[in-house]
Amino acid sequence: MTPMDAIFRIDGHRAITSPNAAGPWSPDMQHGSAPTGLVTWAAEAMPTPVPMRIARLTIDLMRPVPLAPLAIETEVLRQGRKIQLCEIRLRADDALVVRATVLKIRSEAQELPPGIAEAPVDLPGPEQSRVESAEVFSSSPFVNGMSLRAARGGFARPGSSAIWYRVDRPLVEGAPVSQVMRAAVASDFSNATSVALDVRQWTFLNADLTISLARQPVGDWILLDGDCCIGPDGAGLAMARLGDRQGYFGRAVQSLVIERR
Repeated sequence: MTPMDAIFRIDGHRAITSPNAAGPWSPDMQHGSAPTGLVTWAAEAMPTPVPMRIARLTIDLMRPVPLAPLAIETEVLRQGRKIQLCEIRLRADDALVVRATVLKIRSEAQELPPGIAEAPVDLPGPEQSRVESAEVFSSSPFVNGMSLRAARGGFARPGSSAIWYRVDRPLVEGAPVSQVMRAAVASDFSNATSVALDVRQWTFLNADLTISLARQPVGDWILLDGDCCIGPDGAGLAMARLGDRQGYFGRAVQSLVIERR
């Protein structure tokens, strides 16, 4: 069997994990964007009684996610005419590694009053932004399946940056990468988009990720316009405005666990 290019292959209620899911910390552990994309795919696959779209994802990383098959469990926590609240759980060898809740809302066109418009992105587009080479900042196979363009600052560099992200590798074999999956995968890079501490002296891993979407993203490129807030007691926040070529459409927030190396 030839190695699969996609991050996951679905086999019943299991996701077979490719080595392409590995992050930069260990060849045996997944990058956080990989299970985030899988959770989003599973949530979008759950049927709804009327057309709905994802408005919010909250993902709790219960423990490091191994490069191993993952059992996918889904449950509808609340079903209404206007919303659906789902829970998605990922297990590795019966151990719960990811738990997520996903809120969907009814998708119905509205005639909005004049003046209600999304804020435009006042930054260079991906074609006008500086190419960030994956080999320079990470040995992660997952990151090497992404394209990055820095509109302001730089990836994992001190200061608040704005970076365009594009998923170049299939996430689920045989399935297109949905627009929400693109936004979810990019959002997990919030803590490397806005960096307040010297990465040579500090670690600032995220324990969770919450993504809120006012509308569906458009196009292949997702912008993270980053900011961060560091507390004095080992906690912090990595935040990003999410944008595309049409304007800003959402927010991403990660809770950070801060430690000196």
